[in-house]
Amino acid sequence: MYIVIAVVVVLVGFVITGFNKLRKTDVGAQEALGGIDVQLTRRADLIPNLVNSVKGYAQHEKGVFEAVTEARAGAAKAAKDGTVADKAAAQAKMDKAIIDVLAVAEAYPDLKASANFQSLQNELADTENKISFARQFYNDAVAKLNGLVRTIPWMFFSGIAGVKAREFYAAPEGQSTPPTVSF
Repeated sequence: MYIVIAVVVVLVGFVITGFNKLRKTDVGAQEALGGIDVQLTRRADLIPNLVNSVKGYAQHEKGVFEAVTEARAGAAKAAKDGTVADKAAAQAKMDKAIIDVLAVAEAYPDLKASANFQSLQNELADTENKISFARQFYNDAVAKLNGLVRTIPWMFFSGIAGVKAREFYAAPEGQSTPPTVSF
């Protein structure tokens, strides 16, 4: 009788452990995705400042500024309720918009020398590094989760825990190399 009780207690403990491990790992992956959202939002918030710095010098570059506004709105929407693929696509549009703004700035040497512009550029570079780190952190968390969901014995608890494999954060087509901006 004690053996049966001990086996049942061990099995229940194992199920609870498996459930909790999967749920904690899933929450970790979700938190890591939130980190990407934070950095994308930070970058989207910096863009209007950069655009305003450039606008004074390049009033005739209206199309560039409209594209930036559109890219920023798309990034904000994707960060709020988009899928991982939506976020990657919005980020690609934002990358192009930033390059366009920096290209306009290249045509105005006084702007490049501006302390405000330099500060914004440094903030953007810092943000890009943080986005890269956040993406890697998310992919590491997803790799750990997917490893658990697809291996024995944890795969038996994934249905009970309501946890499934997640997709990795992949750069959109053509975005595997960083954009080059020259001044």
